[in-house]
Amino acid sequence: MEHERLKQLEEMEQNYEHAVPEKVTDDIAYYRTLLTNVVMIGAPDQDWVLIDTSLKRYQQRIIHACEERYGNKPPKAIILTHGHFDHSGSARKLAEYWNVPIYVHEKEMDYVTGKESYPPGDPTVGGGIISILSVIFPTQPEHLEKFVQPLPSDGSVPFLEDWHYIETPGHSKGHISFFREKDRVLIAGDAISTEKPESSWSILFPIQHIYGPPAYFTEDWVEAGNSVKKIAELKPSIVIAGHGLPMDGEEMQEELEELADNFIEKAIPKHRKYH
Repeated sequence: MEHERLKQLEEMEQNYEHAVPEKVTDDIAYYRTLLTNVVMIGAPDQDWVLIDTSLKRYQQRIIHACEERYGNKPPKAIILTHGHFDHSGSARKLAEYWNVPIYVHEKEMDYVTGKESYPPGDPTVGGGIISILSVIFPTQPEHLEKFVQPLPSDGSVPFLEDWHYIETPGHSKGHISFFREKDRVLIAGDAISTEKPESSWSILFPIQHIYGPPAYFTEDWVEAGNSVKKIAELKPSIVIAGHGLPMDGEEMQEELEELADNFIEKAIPKHRKYH
């Protein structure tokens, strides 16, 4: 077993040197994958937790990025903002490698255990090539039943005493975001985006701006709008979204408030399958 682990580490060192974490605060870092961000909460010399796991087959890149920051110390847990394929894709492999639990909101449990599938992507929302391709995106996450359990119902986050989770449904039924009151850091998942998630150009040339949730996978636009209002009321100082670069400062807060106040005009596509 130890020989296997050493072999895996050698392969990662050779092939994934570009996979490095970016510091946000002393105890928060993120790694930007092809489509989504994974977030590491915890200072390098402390226990830590991983938020989201990107696409399938990203586990070695994610492990490399995490070990750049934490050495060989595994996280205490993996917590998912929701179960869509681009946030839960490597969760099983990472949980197996680290031997740690996975947590999701109870309303996401049926999806990540294979009992339900998400609605298919909506290519009619427009905005770019990602929307067009969304019709072929996986709608059933990797089965996580041996590792996954629901988060506590009181909003507390296991192993993260200063944090609580907020129910931010709309993009999915059990979508959650994370907030720390003392410095008002928000980990938003797909409740909002800081790049245009429907466009492949945004992936290649990221420009920071507050957008709504990825339209092609958003199930309930009324709930999504309510969730944006909820997080805008928190007046976050830093936003780390699932798609796009972290944002902070007055401009971010103004854009978030503007999105919350004008969600119908700014976020909801004129053409869409889901309402």
